[in-house]
Amino acid sequence: MQQYVGLFKALADETRLRIVLLLSEKELCVCQIEAALALSQVKVSRHLTILRYSGLVKCRREGTWVYYSLAEPKNKIEENLYESFKKHLRKEKFFLRDLSNMKECINQPLKKVAEKSKKN
Repeated sequence: MQQYVGLFKALADETRLRIVLLLSEKELCVCQIEAALALSQVKVSRHLTILRYSGLVKCRREGTWVYYSLAEPKNKIEENLYESFKKHLRKEKFFLRDLSNMKECINQPLKKVAEKSKKN
C-alpha cells in the first residue's frame, strides 16, 4: 500500500506531473527540462529528486550532463498511468506549450540551452 501512496504523492504536484509528461516523450537533460518548463535549476532538481526517490524516473550521467527518463513501470498501476498520460493529458494546453518549448530546446546544443536557462 505504501508504494502506491508514494507514487500518488509524487504525482500530486503540477511541476512533477509536467516533468513526467515531458519524460514520457523523450529522455531529457536537466537544462532541457528547465527550458521547456521555464523553471529554475533548483526547482527542477528538487522535483526530479522526489520523482527519482519515488521510482518514477531514472537518471544517467554523460560527462557533465545528467539525463532523466521515465523508469520502466514496476506494476500495472504505473503502466496504466503512463498510458493514460499519453492518451489524455498530452492533449491539454499546458502540455502542448511544454512540448513546444521542449522541441525548440532539443534542437539546440546543450551548452546553449544551459546558458539560456541560467539567464532566466
